[in-house]
Amino acid sequence: MAFQRYIYAHTNPITFWSAGLIIVGFLNAWFTKVPYVTDTTWIIASVIAAAPIVLRAISALKAKVFSIELLVGIAVIGAFAIGEFEESAIVTFLFLFGSYLEQKTLAKTRGAIQSLTEMAPTTALLVGDDGETEEVDVDDLEEGNIVLVKAGGQVPVDGQVVSGTGYVNESSITGESRPVNKANGDGVYSGAMVESGTLQIEATQVGDETTFSKIIELVEEAQDTKSPAEKFIDKFAQYYTPAVLVIAILVFVFSQDLRLAITVLVLGCPGALVIGAPVSNVAGIGNGAKNGILIKGGDVVESLAKIDTIVFDKTGTLTTGKMDVASMKQYTGDSDLLGAIAQVEQTSDHPLATAITRHLAAHMPAEVSAMSTETIKGRGMIGQWHDAPLYVGNAALLKANGITLTETQLTDLHEMQDDGQSTVLVGYQGHLAFILGVADTVRPEVPAALAALKRQGIKRLVMLTGDNQATAQAVAESLGIDEVHADLLPADKVTFVKKFQDMGRKVAFVGDGINDSPSLATASVGIAMGGGTDVAIETADVVLMQSSFTALNHAVGLAKKTSANTKENITIAIATVLFLLIGLVYGYIYMASGMFVHEASILVVIFNAMRLIGYHPHVSKPTKQPVQQLVTN
Repeated sequence: MAFQRYIYAHTNPITFWSAGLIIVGFLNAWFTKVPYVTDTTWIIASVIAAAPIVLRAISALKAKVFSIELLVGIAVIGAFAIGEFEESAIVTFLFLFGSYLEQKTLAKTRGAIQSLTEMAPTTALLVGDDGETEEVDVDDLEEGNIVLVKAGGQVPVDGQVVSGTGYVNESSITGESRPVNKANGDGVYSGAMVESGTLQIEATQVGDETTFSKIIELVEEAQDTKSPAEKFIDKFAQYYTPAVLVIAILVFVFSQDLRLAITVLVLGCPGALVIGAPVSNVAGIGNGAKNGILIKGGDVVESLAKIDTIVFDKTGTLTTGKMDVASMKQYTGDSDLLGAIAQVEQTSDHPLATAITRHLAAHMPAEVSAMSTETIKGRGMIGQWHDAPLYVGNAALLKANGITLTETQLTDLHEMQDDGQSTVLVGYQGHLAFILGVADTVRPEVPAALAALKRQGIKRLVMLTGDNQATAQAVAESLGIDEVHADLLPADKVTFVKKFQDMGRKVAFVGDGINDSPSLATASVGIAMGGGTDVAIETADVVLMQSSFTALNHAVGLAKKTSANTKENITIAIATVLFLLIGLVYGYIYMASGMFVHEASILVVIFNAMRLIGYHPHVSKPTKQPVQQLVTN
């Protein structure tokens, strides 16, 4: 056992010692020609290089597995039997050198998870009850502790800012490199970097419970989860290796050519076939992790690549989830009224009033005097402006106070309502002054992203929402959604997802990861745009930490590229085996040259997979449209 551990620990030095001995043998054969030196160096090179190969083959046999090492080991013994020391030395060296390069390149494909692990904070500045700070290990922190993070420091916990302001780089969590301004009450993630300012943060999650730790764990598990292609190849390899052994025996029995039989063993090594699928899987999932996209395994990659229908929740997914003034029409020349409207609305906590107050904040006078207002239930509010009543509410409020709308104004009102906007009318001095349309605004990147999804092969885009039909239809038409269903409860959304699946569609559901958990779990692929919520991480198959449609395009494109890359690698592996067999039949391929081609094919599939590391989809930027439309009649 100690000998085995020693050999495994020194496999790389053995590889390079073997190379040196092979070179010495060739130099002696070509130049000095000292007797026995060439064969002796090649024999030593063969023996030391064969040691780790044979040990692995024996370990595999104990586990009842016929490995690639078994084929190479038998081939080396056969080469010794016929005195082909040059061939055995080259074959064992190439096999070990191929494994060495394989390890190096595979390590690079796992670079995303490695860089994440290295970014994990290890210490924290704990703020005591007396205000003094003490440096402690992050594992010693508890929920409720206050930690201090200065500029250039890492946030060691998930928590809320309780004091201070600063810009925080959350790229390790969301993949978004642009710093985010954080102030009192804002949430922060472990692993984020404070680029400027100083923050005191109250811990809500510590240690392995932080979002950052969960991300690392998820990516590690995902990279080890096998895709359907890998599972098939694993089963195939169980039968393939013994089949090659049987074929080699039959070749020897019928040809009586031991060299030919040994060459069949060497050429039969399915290295590229075995490594091709997992390396694509690791590289693809690593790319996602680097860009704030958590894909939970190779099977999810394969499923996402086959999606033809994407179902969206509306609020918080297609839209921002925040009410805002979407349009405003003005029928008076007195723009000072906007400040008065803001003063009336700030006395109410109604969502429409909050949206209007926020939108008109710039029109508020520098010195705001308290305005007395009267609330009319079900109709709106009445304030006073320059000793005249200011009516802010619905059409019924204005009608009850003698203000009627012209045909043009009624048309404008109905158009805004048909667009799914909630309308607020403003009456002053006997006339309609403004109509404000308030709506949950569409995310600015959505139109371009949905068009890109269509180009990526998604055939049908569906919206399911609990909102009313008029609002849902207006949003769907503006975005080019193919199908829309409104007034739905969460259970109704699940019913529609199952209905689409029964129609033979491959369905992905995209939701906010909170109230859409049943649909996320039911769909072929659940995609959560949840900003790292616990429910999203636990329920969805894919988590978009940025909660953006750019990331959704990236995820879909990456899955398709990864699936295609896996198929390319399998094709390369099979083509290599066919090439070697044809070359063997026609006498162009021998043992050493066959092993060289075999190892080269492994590197080809690895380098092909590494192209996924730098993958990034091209999404056309949307043309900027003004959110507010101000029309003066």
